Amino acid sequence: MLSIAASELIQIFRNRLVLVTSLIIPVAVCLFFVRQHETFADIGSLGYIAAVVMFTIAAFGLYATAVTTLASRRQNLFLKRLRSTAASDTGILAGLLLPVTVIAVVQVTAILIALAVVAGKPANIALLVVATVATLAMMIGLALATAGLTNSPEHAQVTTLPVTLGVIFVATWVGITGTADLAWLKRLLPGGAATELTMNAWNGGVAVTESLALLAPTLAWVAIAVALANRLFRWEPRR
Repeated sequence: MLSIAASELIQIFRNRLVLVTSLIIPVAVCLFFVRQHETFADIGSLGYIAAVVMFTIAAFGLYATAVTTLASRRQNLFLKRLRSTAASDTGILAGLLLPVTVIAVVQVTAILIALAVVAGKPANIALLVVATVATLAMMIGLALATAGLTNSPEHAQVTTLPVTLGVIFVATWVGITGTADLAWLKRLLPGGAATELTMNAWNGGVAVTESLALLAPTLAWVAIAVALANRLFRWEPRR
């Protein structure tokens, strides 16, 4: 797994398009939110900024890049060749996704630290970590499922749009309007419960047990995504 991950990391830094889409653009957008934190806090809250930052990186830096990577490795038959080695299917996928996942974790951590420095630290750091891990797990699961529907890296630009734009829209909707109205709908949508959990972790004022209950919808999406991935994911190109 580690040898696959090392090779994949080299490929990421050699591909300028991937560097721009997975590193530069998400970070630039997040830094804009951090720099304008007072304006966006007036619209929503600091927790809203944290949630949007997290989902921007998770959607563009992790999800879209993971789908593109898997589609590319399938198209050039690299996945097929890896399956002829001693590596397990789980080890292959973990090795391919580990670099982009680590990069996303570093990005989220760095941006949230920057937000804490300029705007004040979160009320519950441990809860924020839980929200971040749950969000990244959900996006990885959705990436595996989407990769099964994606024929090529170019096709990934289309297949990733619904989830990428959808989760950011949901995070913005929940972050600005809260869950006083249509709470059940907002929490059931992908990213809705994770956004509320992130806001609770940063803003405080909500019992930890009540916040942890918000993990259920996010983990349910992880389970759904994994089930879809098991059904849809392909190791070889369609003929």
